[in-house]
This record gives sequence, structure tokens and C-alpha cells, in this order.
Amino acid sequence: MTSSPVVAALQFSSNGLFFAPFRLSSLLRLNSSRRPLAEFFGQKNISKARERHKIRVAKVYARRAEEQRLIQEEALQMLDTFPSFEVSPGLAHPLGVSKIESGINFAIFSQHASTVRLCIILPKSIRDGMIELALDPQKNRTGNIWHICIKELPQDDVLYGYRIDGPQNWHEGHRFDDSIILIDPYAKLIEGRRVFGDDSNKMCRFFGTYDFNSLPFDWGENYKLPNIPEKDLVIYEMNVRAFTADETSGLDPDQRGSYRGLIEKIPHLLELGVNAVELLPVFEFDELEFQRRPNPRDHMINTWGYSTINFFAPMSRYASCGGGPVSASREFKEMVKALHGAGIEVILDVVYNHTNEADDENPYTTSFRGIDNKVYYMVDLNNNAQLLNFSGCGNTFNCNHPVVMELILESLRHWVTEYHVDGFRFDLASVLCRGTDGTPINAPPLVKAIAKDSVLSRCKIIAEPWDCGGLYLVGKFPNWDRWAEWNGKYRDDIRRFIKGDAGMKGNFATRVAGSADLYRVNKRKPYHSVNFVIAHDGFTLYDLVSYNSKHNDANGEGGNDGCNDNFSWNCGIEGETSDANINALRSQQMKNFHLALMVSQGTPMMLMGDEYGHTRYGNNNSYGHDAAINNFQWGQLEAKKNDHFKFFSKMIKFRLSHSVFRKGNFIDKNEVTWLEDNWYNEESRFLAFMLHDGNGGDIYLAFNAHHFSVKTAIPSPTRNKSWYRVVDTNLKSPDDFVTEGVAGISETYNVAPYSAILLEAKQ
Repeated sequence: MTSSPVVAALQFSSNGLFFAPFRLSSLLRLNSSRRPLAEFFGQKNISKARERHKIRVAKVYARRAEEQRLIQEEALQMLDTFPSFEVSPGLAHPLGVSKIESGINFAIFSQHASTVRLCIILPKSIRDGMIELALDPQKNRTGNIWHICIKELPQDDVLYGYRIDGPQNWHEGHRFDDSIILIDPYAKLIEGRRVFGDDSNKMCRFFGTYDFNSLPFDWGENYKLPNIPEKDLVIYEMNVRAFTADETSGLDPDQRGSYRGLIEKIPHLLELGVNAVELLPVFEFDELEFQRRPNPRDHMINTWGYSTINFFAPMSRYASCGGGPVSASREFKEMVKALHGAGIEVILDVVYNHTNEADDENPYTTSFRGIDNKVYYMVDLNNNAQLLNFSGCGNTFNCNHPVVMELILESLRHWVTEYHVDGFRFDLASVLCRGTDGTPINAPPLVKAIAKDSVLSRCKIIAEPWDCGGLYLVGKFPNWDRWAEWNGKYRDDIRRFIKGDAGMKGNFATRVAGSADLYRVNKRKPYHSVNFVIAHDGFTLYDLVSYNSKHNDANGEGGNDGCNDNFSWNCGIEGETSDANINALRSQQMKNFHLALMVSQGTPMMLMGDEYGHTRYGNNNSYGHDAAINNFQWGQLEAKKNDHFKFFSKMIKFRLSHSVFRKGNFIDKNEVTWLEDNWYNEESRFLAFMLHDGNGGDIYLAFNAHHFSVKTAIPSPTRNKSWYRVVDTNLKSPDDFVTEGVAGISETYNVAPYSAILLEAKQ
């Protein structure tokens, strides 16, 4: 393999920037420019290589007229010679950046590109210098992969991206624009702004980077994966930043909102009793994307993170102390290790259905769109190749295209092998079930490949089985007996019964029993139903019992965003109130919901903050508020420790200590007794039943959603045991939950309005 010399680095002297001598190769031309802070994350002087020695006016990427502005470039004198790098054609695989014997290898896929330039910003004191290398399609292209190897590049702290050009035929699906420096889809680390929400740097660009110098992460000699059976999981859906961002967390400001901040609060998770966390997106995203142009949402900060820039890199601004991408990678591993050490699994909420690059009207091109739009996105070739939008976010990732499918699989494997995560929840997973033209397909290749992949075989895989194009697959998601699903029907039926809707008793019983109507097919199990009443989008548990309607005015979308079908009940007054009776009823209803969730067959999931009654004041789509509306309020938790929180914690631990709630198979007639002869009465809102563990350890449950008391007969327990009252949500703390049980239960029990009881048969 032959090599050729190319330009060495720009350097600083005590008198300022100067050029070391260079020799120019056929691959590279170089000039320099001075650009504003906004474009290259605060750098003052950015030098870039060009094909010719000319000054060129650059344009900050934007499509709208108000975003466009010309940047005058200032030439610096170029000397005759430079110390040279050696380059070679490099290897087509692996994609991304890799360290090989002959140097640092760069490889990127683009089927339709006509020119590809690798842009490099060199490290530390020379970071203000950018070099561009034009890849020769005759030497640096294998099939549809462009590649180059540079021998003497530093092993870390190098920033890189690509300028790519190609056909300008919009109607054929192309969106090439070589004025934009694009992120490598396979970049393992991303550099951008260092501080979350730093609006002084809202227009920063993002670059790939790498680190081949750091030692491998030390997972420890005694480290092991929790490997919790799915039937035994209790999932806690949470946002890394929001968990500790509030000053009430008591953490040092540099630790708040970080991976390390979460580590500090693991004792809370253990006290609550959950054994898995489902993290809202932790892939790199631009939290200030709404502020890049004037629009009704330009006051907001994307704090949920459903706007992925790159599928391999951990969110760099979740590093403590503004540490950047390398620190973020290390601290993410520290977080996983600490959670695993506490017996808590880590499930990632992953967004492969769309990216941050938005729509054709207001695109935010950072990567895929400019690399090969026609490959990476679904386009409607019958409508001027407009982006198809099954995600509700302006674009739809072309998941079942072979190249895109392999990208997604490699990303998932990376998070399992490099970061040791235990599973994934796939946002709007029905998109993964669409062909390249958007048509639903019965056996989607990607979904099958994920289920069959050997690296992913130990992982929990959970689908959100719907999308914004109407493909609703609850109970029907292609599963290969492995995929679990967010059970949206469970959410709706439990909400409607507990709040007292007519005709819901049968549905409620079906959901509590494990949703066999949806999942008893082939080899699926009840734990393939991920049961939830509350998730990140929608009302919090407190708001579910405090608001009849959404209150989303703060979002800037005229109240048109967020779900309208919340199946909520405000218990008599909309919003906050000082009425003690209404507040007591709300507390009671929240406990009813939590009790139902924890005694249901399947995998329960609760939302961060519901353990103390977090409110978003009726906002059911709070994705854009980096404030108390989303942030965990540790002061409120302390105030609720002896009441609401204690009930929630005890109920979780009671579930985990009683296998009768965690069956590996669907319950049969010998495992449940429905104490019911009134199934077909639409007005009946009372349900009682017994669960049997086979050893006489029976559990009696009754739920009363009437506005009046129901006096119910209590069957005699088996094997000379007696009933002990564990739960009565009508009672005040601590009597609402007594773990050891209260004896003296007679043959009847008066179940109060809007309340529930749990009795345990004991000696």
C-alpha cells in the first residue's frame, strides 16, 4: 500500500497563529478563515483546507432567510513547506474511525455522493486549524464506502466531519450541500457545547471525535450483570438530567443533571425498591435546537432528548463539570457499573424512528440528510421526494434499508458491548415495521434481526408499538417470541376503571390478569406486557387525578400538542386546591392506581416523581422545559416520605416478595378465583378476586370505583389460615399499608368509595 505526504498541523507561537512549513499533496489544499463563535463552538480562528488557494465566502447553514448571513474570511499568509502527514487509501471497514496498523482510518458510506472531503480540526493548542482532505473516488472509494488512512494523526482530541456533495435533484430525494460539515454516523463520541442549555453558544456545530489513548474502563473483578428475569422487573422510567438538576438534590452544581449525579441518588432507587431504570434518551442530541431560528417554540430547551444527532455517542452534556465527550463516556460506564452493583438494570429509551434533522421546510442538517438523504430517510417519490413523516417530527428513518438496518444493529451492539446496558425500549417502534416506502410489512427485517442477534440475545427489547402514522400494533407487534411491548390498552383500561367509567370491569380484570387477549399467542408470556399507567409523555400520576384537560399553553403551540384522550379525573376541582377532601381523594386514587399496577401480571413501569406526587400543572407534553416542571423535587419527596412515598415503596417490595404477582405463564383457573357474578352489568364498578400461590398463601383484592361503599363478602382462606389486612387505600398513613398485616378481618368488609384493599392469608 503506497502512501503520500500531506499537510501537517497548524501551530501557535507566542506571537499568534503561524503556519509551519508544508508540502502540498494532490489530496489536500489548505487555507484559513476567521469565523464567529457560534459556528465552531466558540473558536475564534478556524483554518480549513480547500482545493484551491482562494478565499471563499462561507454560509452558516440555514434554510430560512432570517438565518442566512455571510461570513467574511480573512486570509493568513501561507508559507512554502509543511512537515507532512502520510496518507494511504485506507480500509472500507469498519465504518467510522478506527485505529489500524498504518494509522487512523476514516470510512463513511454514501451511495450517491460525487465528492467527499474529510475535515479535521487538530487538538489542543492547534485546534483552531482545520484541514480538509479531498477523497479521490478512484483511490479512496470501495463500492459506496469512502475511506482514507492518516498515519500521524494524534490518538485523541481530534475533531472531524465531512463535506459531501452530490446530485442536486431534489425530486429524486437528494439533499446534498457541501457547505455543511457533517457528523460521521458511526462517530463514537461527539463534541459540541460543553454545558447543557448554554444559550450563549446555541448555534454551535457538532463534530465527531475519538479517543484511542485512554485505558480500557475497569469494570472490576467482582463485577457482574444483574440478569434479572423479565417477570421480576420493576421499571422506573426516568430522565438523567431531570433526576438531579434541581438544587433541592443537594448536589454540587457541577454534579447536578449528570451521570454522576444519578450515581449519588442510587440509595433513593433502592429505598423505593425498583430494580431497573429506563433512561429517557441518552444519545447525543441538541437541547437548543428549538432556538436556532425564530419560531413559537424558541423559548424552550429540549430536555427529554427525543431528537437524536448520533446513535453511538452518549450525551456529552450529561458529563459532570462540563467534562465533554470522553468524560461522558467514562461517567456513563461508571453509572452503569454503580447501578449494576446495586442490582439495578439499565434500559435505554432509543429513538431510531427519526432524527434531529427535521423536515424539508426547516431542516437542521447535521449528518444523515447531507450524507445520503435518499438512503437514510423515507421519501415520497410521487410527491417531489418530500420526506415521509410517520414520526410526527418531520422525517422518518429508513430503518429497513440494508445500510440503515446495519447502522442500527451496530449501534445497539455498541451499547451492549461497550457500555453493558441491559436492554432497550424502542420509541415509536411501529416505524421499524415499515418498508422503505413507508408501507407496513409483516416480517420487518430489522425487528427480526434485533430479536435474533447473538450480541443482543441477553437484552430486554421493548417496543412502543405505535407510530404517528396510525400503525397501532399493541398485542400484534412482530415479536419472534422475544419482543415485549408498552401496553397502551393496559394504561387506558386501568385509568378508565379506577376513575369510575361504566362498563370497564371486564377490561380491568383482563389487564390485571396479564392481558392474555393480547399476548397469549405462540410462546409469548405475560411479562411481554409492559404495564404502565403513567409515562414521560402525558399526565403525571398527580395530574391524572387533578386535571380533566391538558394545560399546555407554556409550550407555544396554542394547546394543539399533547394527547387529548387522557382518561383523567380531577376529583372535583381543576388543578391545585386547598380543599382537604379533594386532596385526600386524589391521594387515595393515586394509591389505587399504584396498587393495581403492582398486583398486575406483567412487567410494571412507573414514572420518576410519581413516588411523591410530582405535578407538571396539567402540562401533558413537557418535553421543552428544563425547569421544576420536569425536574425531580427532592424537597417534596422528603415531605412525602412518611405517607405517599412509604406506600409506593412498600407496595413495590410487597410485589417482589410475592411470586403470585409475577407468574412466568398466564394464570389459569386454579390460580385465580373471580368473586364476581355481575360481569355484564355496565354500571358495576366493583371487582374482587383471589390469587392463589398453591401453598395457601392467597391474596384477596377488591377495587371499588363507585362513589359509595360496597360491603363485600370475604371467602374463608384455605389451610386454616386467617386473613390479614395489608392495604386499605381509604385509611390514612401508616394504616393504609401494614406489611405484616392487621388481623381480625371478619366475613365481610366495607370497601370505601374510590378505594381498594389487599388481604393476605397467613397463619
